[in-house]
Amino acid sequence: MLERIKACLPSLPPAEQRVGKLVLSDPRSFAKLPVSELADRAHVSKPTVVRFCRSIGYDGLSDFKLKLVGSVSEGVPFVHRSVDADDKINDVMVKVIDNAVAAFLKYRNDASMPAIDRAAEALVEAHRQGKRVEFYGVGNSGIVAQDAQHKFFRLGLNSIAYSDGHMQVMSATLLGPGDCAVIVSNSGRTRDLMDACDIARRKGASTLVITASGSPLASAGHVHLAADHPEGFDRYSPMVSRLLHLLIIDILATRVALRIGAQLQPQLKEIKNNLRNKRYT
Repeated sequence: MLERIKACLPSLPPAEQRVGKLVLSDPRSFAKLPVSELADRAHVSKPTVVRFCRSIGYDGLSDFKLKLVGSVSEGVPFVHRSVDADDKINDVMVKVIDNAVAAFLKYRNDASMPAIDRAAEALVEAHRQGKRVEFYGVGNSGIVAQDAQHKFFRLGLNSIAYSDGHMQVMSATLLGPGDCAVIVSNSGRTRDLMDACDIARRKGASTLVITASGSPLASAGHVHLAADHPEGFDRYSPMVSRLLHLLIIDILATRVALRIGAQLQPQLKEIKNNLRNKRYT
């Protein structure tokens, strides 16, 4: 959470930057103080404190404080350990697993529930209206986009995934109001994905972006689902970031399935029955 605030700080207005710096200087005190005291210490108005919380993806000051307390609580191992060349196999296994577990726990504490809810609502509305849902990603994120398409296709959404930049741009051009474009990116700086997101938004589609805070793509869509992790996108082969993206997709798919409701059960049962003959008994 503190890493997200640091990443978002340069893009915030000066007054909200002062609130962010106050959080970073002493997060535990920030979580305990009333809004009037916070405003005085940051030399801003009380509404500015609330706007800061919303600018970085939280529902308000109470939601922000709740997540902040969880983020700075002691005993949660939010530590990313790099694998060394001379590590034995048991060291490699422990580090890789611990990195994944730490990233998941950190996301659980930092995730913006309002953002997830808005993204799920856009997808549910696209399903209700029979609109298109398209997933865009390149490289490793393209594989995540394909996984997402498979999950939402089973839920009855009219979905497709593209990992080719030309196809993304052409398909985004054909989107319209009520359609959804879900853009997945580790770096948040891939030009093809930025272009596709901008085009989809101009055409009136809802744009949902799963990427790192503070990146150009994070502010390009209607809803930003932050996927923050300590892996450097220019140094590492994506491991934790890929798992985090898949986790966010799973959360979204589960939320959408619950919103669609009981009408989904017969459909899923029929799919399962039709697939049964494809398996050896």
